Amino acid sequence: MKVSPLLSALFIFFAVGVGLYPLVYLLLDMSGGLLASKPDDLLNSPFWNICFYGHISLGGLALLSGCSQFFKKFRNKHLRLHRKLGFVYISSVMLSGLFSLYIAYYTPGGIVAVLGFEVLGILWLYTTLKAFRAILQKNLDQHENWMMRSYALTFAAVSLRLWMPILIGLIGLSFIQAYTFIAWWCWVPNLMVAQWFISKKYKRAQYKAYS
Repeated sequence: MKVSPLLSALFIFFAVGVGLYPLVYLLLDMSGGLLASKPDDLLNSPFWNICFYGHISLGGLALLSGCSQFFKKFRNKHLRLHRKLGFVYISSVMLSGLFSLYIAYYTPGGIVAVLGFEVLGILWLYTTLKAFRAILQKNLDQHENWMMRSYALTFAAVSLRLWMPILIGLIGLSFIQAYTFIAWWCWVPNLMVAQWFISKKYKRAQYKAYS
């Protein structure tokens, strides 16, 4: 399915921008915002810090390594690079996803927010494993479908950062209210859009088969 150059450019811009965002935590004081909602004993926990920084760093790497995988001309022209980037993507998601299951337990906003991010982490791991299994079975069509779903969930990192300023600055929600809502809203619409693209692809294939 063809996508306009503008949407493609925005897709790359946000994927690269948010993919590099974890560097901000290394260069600037990020004690405000999300970290300000964490208790001191958690912030001083070595294990939590490993999981948190591992999650955001590898999640950023997943965004960066996966964004080029959906451009067929690039993929077909650089098949070896596509495979290497695919390995980086799957490895990054698996580790980042496992870290996310731990840090999601400490999400501010109560059980609703915790469940939102826990379900996201489980589905992120599941869809990526399905994509990996499909390529091992040389089922390219299913591999593409599951990778689309997986990256839609990876893109939740972008959705979260786009929606939080809107929910807080324009709508007027508190940080906790916004974060509780965004725990689901950052990924459910993404997955629905991915499924819509997959359905359109099958309908187009059926139309060609019967025309």
